[in-house]
Amino acid sequence: MFDWITGLLEGGGAWAIAALMLLENVFPPIPSELIMPLAGFNAARGGTPLWLAILAGGIGSTLGAWFWYALGRAYGPARLHLLVARHGRWLTLTPSELTRAQGWFARHGGAAVFFGRFLPTIRTLISVPAGLARMPTGRFLIFTALGSFIWSGGLALAGYALEDGYDAVSGWIDPLSTAIVLAIVAAYLWRVVRWRPDLSD
Repeated sequence: MFDWITGLLEGGGAWAIAALMLLENVFPPIPSELIMPLAGFNAARGGTPLWLAILAGGIGSTLGAWFWYALGRAYGPARLHLLVARHGRWLTLTPSELTRAQGWFARHGGAAVFFGRFLPTIRTLISVPAGLARMPTGRFLIFTALGSFIWSGGLALAGYALEDGYDAVSGWIDPLSTAIVLAIVAAYLWRVVRWRPDLSD
């Protein structure tokens, strides 16, 4: 898995980083916790420059969040709740969970959008209630971009620092990265199998 991801990043450069970070926010096949450290690691070894890797990661993450924001804004609360009620199994989401996300956003607003960028799963979900509440697009993008660039930059810097100790970690970083991706897939499949509609749906 380590060699496969680094091969993608080396072959595609900044475009691959941006695309993977965008996809991570739409449907997370590979988490940012793997993408950006490996982008930083590649930068330290002479690949895509660190500043460009951080820029690409931040842009990709912001665009992925904007996708969910735009979906929430276009659908509106009633239509989106209906969509979740009908197809929630594959989204692994129930209408009541969507309602709770809306309530969390209503209480915390811009802070929820900003700090949500640092939390797995939440970084995707929080964009939906922001769109449903018709949060001003400029304000949403500012909070999202700030959180995304801080998160992407921190992970990339960690990977950049890792290069010096590569020999010490090379033995376990590949099985660890593979285990993380498999765990994400298994968790999704478990949610699909165990999903039950709200009794009130």
